[in-house]
Amino acid sequence: MDDKTILNRIADMVDEEHRLRADAQASQAGTDDDARARLRELEEGLDQCWDLLRRRRAARQNHNDPESQGARPVPEVERYLQ
Repeated sequence: MDDKTILNRIADMVDEEHRLRADAQASQAGTDDDARARLRELEEGLDQCWDLLRRRRAARQNHNDPESQGARPVPEVERYLQ
């Protein structure tokens, strides 16, 4: 997966996240359980994609192969402090 593909995936997930949040705001009932679960999945996926993109860029800067980088598991990425 190249950087452009990762960035496109990020853009798709952000668009879906915005749609879900807009739907929740438009609804009197708010966010349902399915939407909340999907939002959580999107947040985790975005964290993974951003982490992968940062590590690919770091590998490139250090003259290493960015293709050697893979997505880290969600629990590992979610433990990072922002």
